[in-house]
Amino acid sequence: MEDQAEKLREIMRRRKENQGAAKPSAPAKINAKPLEKARIITVTSGKGGVGKTNLSVNMALAFARLGKKVVVMDADLGLANVNVMLNMVPKYNLYHVIKKQKTIKEILVETEYGISIVAGASGFSQIANMGEEDRKKFISELDALSNADIIIIDTSAGVSSNVLDFIAAADDAVIITTPEPTAITDAYGIIKIIATEFDSLNMGLKLVVNRAKSAADAKSVADRMINIAGQFLNLKVDYLGFIYDDDAVQKAVLRQKPFMVLDPKSKASLCVQHVVDRMDRNKPIEPRGFGTVLKRFFGKEEVTGV
Repeated sequence: MEDQAEKLREIMRRRKENQGAAKPSAPAKINAKPLEKARIITVTSGKGGVGKTNLSVNMALAFARLGKKVVVMDADLGLANVNVMLNMVPKYNLYHVIKKQKTIKEILVETEYGISIVAGASGFSQIANMGEEDRKKFISELDALSNADIIIIDTSAGVSSNVLDFIAAADDAVIITTPEPTAITDAYGIIKIIATEFDSLNMGLKLVVNRAKSAADAKSVADRMINIAGQFLNLKVDYLGFIYDDDAVQKAVLRQKPFMVLDPKSKASLCVQHVVDRMDRNKPIEPRGFGTVLKRFFGKEEVTGV
């Protein structure tokens, strides 16, 4: 856990040094139309293999059932899995937008399930290295996502500056864990780092316990993590709900279909719908909009009208 914290602090130090060394005297503004205030939900985890992408995709379907226009953005650096889970092989992805070979509208893929996806790529990390003009053009391209009601960002597991930026910019930062000791430890680790690096940030941190044997099992895990976060980190974490350890999930993964489609009455499906219904009842007063994510990611106030 200490190694994780030290790694992130080093990232943040380098970042601040780079920003301090390259401050433009009068940065150009992007004359983009005002971005709509889409609700941004970031889904993350302390470690891989806890069901983060599965939750992201099935949450998107649950929101779509409520009549929402939903986009799932695969921001997992180098390990893009959203399209795999949906048995899709997009011809183009974010890498092609970065390289200016395609527009965001051309890579935004409608699925048969009523949601859209933006496929990730290992080249996603190259965004940070783009020049001023290229970066502004790329931000303008991402404006095409602003007409969604919900944007779910499926991050990579663990801690990195990119993951922390997405968490910080979200209306709802959903941290997923399982009852396994290693998953709990790593989930607490990422919560601790959030508290350390963003102590003044009013965050909407929420916890979901996946693969729970029972409601009591999940609540025991959640209560322990929430109490420790409150007592030692002075950080509020809300318990959003749990997902049953359900055979329907593994069957759906093998068939590359969302379990909410393959078995909508399964325990796992009902749990996800309950989680989403609860989130829908507790909407943010004013969603931050995708522009906040962009500004946070690039560390610049370049976008107007957000």
